[in-house]
Parts: sequence; structure tokens; C-alpha cells
Amino acid sequence: MTLNGSSRHASWPVALRHGTLTLRPLTRRDRRAWEEQRRVNADWLTPWDATSPVPGTAPASFAQIVRWHGRQARAGTSYTWGIALDEDAPGRDRLIGLLSLGGVQYGSVRSGAVGYWIDRRHAGQGIAPTAVAMCVDWALHGLGLHRVEVNIRPENRASLRVVEKLGLREEGLRRAYLHVDGAWRDHRSFAVTAEEVPEGLLARWLASRPVG
Repeated sequence: MTLNGSSRHASWPVALRHGTLTLRPLTRRDRRAWEEQRRVNADWLTPWDATSPVPGTAPASFAQIVRWHGRQARAGTSYTWGIALDEDAPGRDRLIGLLSLGGVQYGSVRSGAVGYWIDRRHAGQGIAPTAVAMCVDWALHGLGLHRVEVNIRPENRASLRVVEKLGLREEGLRRAYLHVDGAWRDHRSFAVTAEEVPEGLLARWLASRPVG
């Protein structure tokens, strides 16, 4: 995996790359692809979308979403990337999902939480586990965090398959943990620490995949 940009203490932008897969900041040019994916994948994504318990406080337009994520990243509290493939032509990637490292804390905690979604047309191809592993490696060995967690609704089988493939350790059930799809929802919590993947989570994931 290659990194573009310094990664410690909220230096932004940062891009992560492995093969034809890139994690990069969203730009306004992504609006059309974003809107098409959200429309086509509405039934696939809406039940798992984080929502605000306070009406009117979430970004309303795509431009506002881009600005909000940029501010959060520069502040060092949350980092969000578009998941993109450049299989069509080098340097001309195609947005297929979103991944975030949120709730970042430093000091004696040094932790964060990963969330993600991917276009259903690209699900089951190993892209989501690879993207999560890339983010975890950057968080642990680039940003210097000690622990990264992933919290998933018990009903979300597709997302649970991602952490199962990566071999993340389950820590238990968090009651009414996140506001999702209009209500407070229970989540299963999975985590990994730097000591558990000294060689990197991406290397461990790639080594576990069948050859051929």
C-alpha cells in the first residue's frame, strides 16, 4: 500500500492506494457518481445509514458533505475517503463507495472507529475488506492510534462478512449505540490493536485469501 500525503496529526489530504483501489478525499466532481450510487443502492444502503437525532443538523447537499468532511479531517477528529477504482484508465478513477475513520481520540486512548459502504454492484469482490484494512493500517501505523473498532448492526450480514474476513476480534453488543435509519440501534463491536497486526492488517488479509 502506498500513501500520498503526511498522515500524522490531521495533515490533509491523504490518499491510500493498493493496486487499482484508492482511498481519496471526496471532491465536488464526485457529485454525479455519488447521487447515482445512492439512487441505485437505496434499498441496499438506507437501512444502515447513520442519521442525526436532531433534525436539520446533518449536511443537506453534496457540496456541504464535502466541506464538512474536509473540516473534520483538518481538525483531526474524523477522516473520510471515497473508495475508488481506476480500472478504466490510470488517473481516472470511479467512485464506488465511502469509508470513514471517525471518533478519533489521542492522548491515553488513541483510538478511532471505521465505517463504510460500497456500491452493491461491487460487493463480494474483496474490495470492502481491502479498503478497511488499508484504513486500519494507516490509523495504527501512520496516524499512530493504538486501537481501531468497527461497529455493525446485528442484522447487517454484508458488513459483518467484512470483519469476519479480516479476522477482527468481537468485543460484544453495544445497546442503542448509534442513531441509524431514524432510531438508536444496537451494534456488535469488533476491534483490532496495533499489537495484533504488527505486519499490518492488509498484509494479513491478503495472505489469507485463496491463491488463483
